[in-house]
Amino acid sequence: MQKIVIISCTNRPGSNTLKVCNIYQSILKSLNIEAEIFDMRELPENIAFGEIHGKRTKEYSTLIEKYVTKNNAFIFVIPEYNGSFPGLLKLFIDTVHPREWAEKSACLVGVSDGRAGNLRGMEHFMGILNYVKVNVYHNKLPISRIVQLLDEKDNFNHPEQLLVCRLQLEGFLKFLNR
Repeated sequence: MQKIVIISCTNRPGSNTLKVCNIYQSILKSLNIEAEIFDMRELPENIAFGEIHGKRTKEYSTLIEKYVTKNNAFIFVIPEYNGSFPGLLKLFIDTVHPREWAEKSACLVGVSDGRAGNLRGMEHFMGILNYVKVNVYHNKLPISRIVQLLDEKDNFNHPEQLLVCRLQLEGFLKFLNR
């Protein structure tokens, strides 16, 4: 199986989203699956004007090649921003040609400090992924009250949360192998 790219869908420093990405990577490692994290803090600061509409630097082309073009499976860990997902995530999708996404697969994880675990944001984003022809795994996992779920070492302090994440990943792996 090819490696899975876990995307931390925010550029916020010290984000809980990245902490969840690290947990997902650890679970995949325990399942003997190679996974790499793409932290959106790696995106160029001028992405809105310098990397869109046919203008692309060599560095950004390399980043797209590394994280998108060469891979077929993605886990989007999406924080809730104003009742949806970060605009940076939409901008990232807009800078990559739809043919680069077509017929690939994605798993969605929502993260919020509120009660809904970014359900609305995952639904909004799923519509965009469907448009660019990404096959989205049906089990979209909302992780609510994230601050209460993380311990001082940035691991889940509730075994049940770790279990549902693992079950989601096991299902996604079956989805990829169908």
